[in-house]
Amino acid sequence: MAIEWKGIFPAFTTKFTAADELDLPLFGKNLQAQIKAGIDGVILGGSLGEASVITTAEKETLTKYAVEQVAGKIPVVMNIAEGSTGEAIRQAKLAASWGAKGLMLLPPMRYKSDERETAEYFKTIAASTELPIMIYNNPVDYKVEVTLDIFDQLQQYSNVQAVKESTRDVSNVTRMISRFGDRFSILCGVDTLAMEEMILGANGWVGGLVCAFPEETVAIYKLTKAGRIAEALAIYRWFLPLLELDLHPKLVQYIKLAEQQAGLGSETVRAPRLKLVGEERERILKVIDSAIASRPALPDYHSL
Repeated sequence: MAIEWKGIFPAFTTKFTAADELDLPLFGKNLQAQIKAGIDGVILGGSLGEASVITTAEKETLTKYAVEQVAGKIPVVMNIAEGSTGEAIRQAKLAASWGAKGLMLLPPMRYKSDERETAEYFKTIAASTELPIMIYNNPVDYKVEVTLDIFDQLQQYSNVQAVKESTRDVSNVTRMISRFGDRFSILCGVDTLAMEEMILGANGWVGGLVCAFPEETVAIYKLTKAGRIAEALAIYRWFLPLLELDLHPKLVQYIKLAEQQAGLGSETVRAPRLKLVGEERERILKVIDSAIASRPALPDYHSL
């Protein structure tokens, strides 16, 4: 399956049981709700998926299960966030063998690579695989910026096709388009900037809160791209207090709690993360439950 890098790509949470094992039935329930809502792809093993604490064997289980569940309807993309180039290449080969149709690729972890090193890292991995690649550009959280000059070097690799744009600078969408035209598909990676970036020309949205609210997320994308801005904006304004949960260091706990309240997940996380307690939990619950209580009626967006 070739990937059309546009639309809504949820960054999936990893579901765990109380015994700290993968909860595949709950994962499948959420995935089917996402497909029904109209998502365009699914990303596994990202930051929101607690990548740093899931094993390679668990990644294999999740990937194979997701591939089976989507049944060819949408592509399954595996995230790679490794400290060494060699391990990243190994993970890319494993992803392909498990049935993943694409990769999301971060700069090296735990080392702040310079521009030459970052470019070489991406180029070496791209040359090692035929899978389509989306580069994750998030200098705020990962301290390495994928500059326009790096993207210029990556143009020679046909499988480097997209960017998850998380610089927090909406102007970067315009910079990318002005320099490269449509060579790279741009997907917004910051929930609170998604509509703004799509209006500026971004092709889609790698979402976090979509895990709990898939229909609203897809509706905003479809309406925005159809030019029905006022309708999209009304939903987006309702959504914003929820979307802001994506910007916190505890985004995993916050979004998993939202999934639970929406009936699409549980708040169970893997240590060292802990479930929310006390005033913090009550505060986040108030944001989530207030939004659910005022959930807007959606227009028929599926036909757009």
